[in-house]
Amino acid sequence: MNSEKALNKKEKSQKRKLNELAKISLISVRSGFTFLDLFVAQIQNLNTKYGCNVPLVLMNSFNTHDDTMKSVELYSNTNVTVHMFNQESISSSGCGRFYSIPLQRPAWQGWMVDFLSSLFATFSLNLVTPLWYPPGHGDLFQSLMNSGKLDAFLAEGKEYVFVANSDNLGAIVDSKILKYLIKFKHEYCMEVTPKTLADVKGGTLISYDGKVQLLEIAQVPLAHVYEFKSMDEFRAFNTNNLWVSLKAIKRLVEADALKMEIIPNPKEVKGVEVIQLETAAGAAIRFFDNAVGINVPRSRFLPVKATSDLLLVQSDLYTLADGYFSRNTARAERSDPSIELGPEFNKVSNFLSRFKSIPSIISLDRLSVSGDVWFGANIVLKGKVKIAAKERVKLEIPDGAVLENKEINGPEDLSG
Repeated sequence: MNSEKALNKKEKSQKRKLNELAKISLISVRSGFTFLDLFVAQIQNLNTKYGCNVPLVLMNSFNTHDDTMKSVELYSNTNVTVHMFNQESISSSGCGRFYSIPLQRPAWQGWMVDFLSSLFATFSLNLVTPLWYPPGHGDLFQSLMNSGKLDAFLAEGKEYVFVANSDNLGAIVDSKILKYLIKFKHEYCMEVTPKTLADVKGGTLISYDGKVQLLEIAQVPLAHVYEFKSMDEFRAFNTNNLWVSLKAIKRLVEADALKMEIIPNPKEVKGVEVIQLETAAGAAIRFFDNAVGINVPRSRFLPVKATSDLLLVQSDLYTLADGYFSRNTARAERSDPSIELGPEFNKVSNFLSRFKSIPSIISLDRLSVSGDVWFGANIVLKGKVKIAAKERVKLEIPDGAVLENKEINGPEDLSG
């Protein structure tokens, strides 16, 4: 039984925050630079430094293709060649081998869904309009092959591809890792990093049947979820930074050998609660020869999935140069502050409008904000700060305020 078959509303809201405004790679992260701008700047710096021609390759879905096409035109005058290809599109109503099903259904449909799932049938329950969706990033290898890009890169003499999520600002090309892979002839490498409380649901590497394999929380029986989330039992998790041999991809795709596990992913699509069946690129690790996981610093995992993450990277906690984010050395704590923003901050436009300037958070441990809260300029937050505006009350934090270990519910709490 899938232990994570339904996300609560709060979790789903967090996951939708950035997607409500725009495609993730086109969102402005800092100083007007989008994720895509930063990727190009990183590779431009790499190509200039080493006199090489490393390209940027973007895998799009039908949702992101058109917007990305328009954006890449901006980089025609750089020394970075941008390639694009589309992954497969899956229909819930009869055109693909995966399906979407409503979460709420009569009991008799449960065994029917399980039966159809085992056959990879295409089926839809109570859905009148077909729902299309990308089948997860496990589709990377087949789509790279189908696009013709894989053969083209091999013809150019390229040997490895570095794969990363478009929202991970810490995922940069590291020549030391590449040299290690070449020296020891690893066909596949997954970067893992130590867990924090924010990462307890992240997939982890295990040894099973003599192979290195990725274990996702969706595959864990309910009785063992607590163990899976334990930072003592499983101390590291998958960053989804992957290094893969192009020749090995070609060999395995041609042999139809990449049989990744199907992962149920609960989502809300057009107001309908559905389960989408997807695959993950990390699950392919067990099919490659001499595959390995390496423990990397936390600095290589800096995802921006919500506006709370935007607050981190836009603050004085990080500096930006040549497309790279570096953490301020003045921060004494090893981990970043925990930040929780209420639904009023969900959309990026709302988030930006509620800050005259991003507060200083170098000495912040935890921030919780809820209600109609507005921040002035040059604010400093330290320790544990909770700001909760009363219902139908606008709470303004004044310019220059220094809040240290305080709970603010109204203007009267700001004095003293």
